[in-house]
Amino acid sequence: MSVNRIDLLNHTFSRAFRGYDPDEVENVLHDAADAIARLNDERVRLMNRIAQLEERLAEFSRRETELRDTLVAMQRMVEDAKITAQKEAQAVLDAAQGRAEHVTNQANLRLARVLDEISDARKLKAQFEFKVRSVIESHLKLLEMSRMEDARMEQAAADLARRAAGSEPDE
Repeated sequence: MSVNRIDLLNHTFSRAFRGYDPDEVENVLHDAADAIARLNDERVRLMNRIAQLEERLAEFSRRETELRDTLVAMQRMVEDAKITAQKEAQAVLDAAQGRAEHVTNQANLRLARVLDEISDARKLKAQFEFKVRSVIESHLKLLEMSRMEDARMEQAAADLARRAAGSEPDE
């Protein structure tokens, strides 16, 4: 049985001989009715507060779900960004390695050409030295022949001079 303030205040008790003091009963009923009214108001206030808190809880739950979903999405984005960055870094490394290999190949080709040029220059130098040596040796032989010829000519002149000197006293 549910009792509210109005029911309690409107309730009338039957009269009996030697019953309770009606004023005292009336005062107790008023006090009880006031207490019930206060408790009812408190209950309504608490029910409203519970409803508000349940709404806030539902809002927080919704926000928590959104935050969790956002966090999961951010984690996926971070993982995707890492994967993309790794792929881009690998592509940059591959391109740099390709360029480095190209530059190395070009340098090796240039080195081979320079070494060939050095080899050709050494051959030309050797040929030049051989020709110069040949020319010098030819000139030395000519000088030697010229000296020998001069020596023979001097000998012949000396011989002639001796013969001429030796034949004059005989004449």
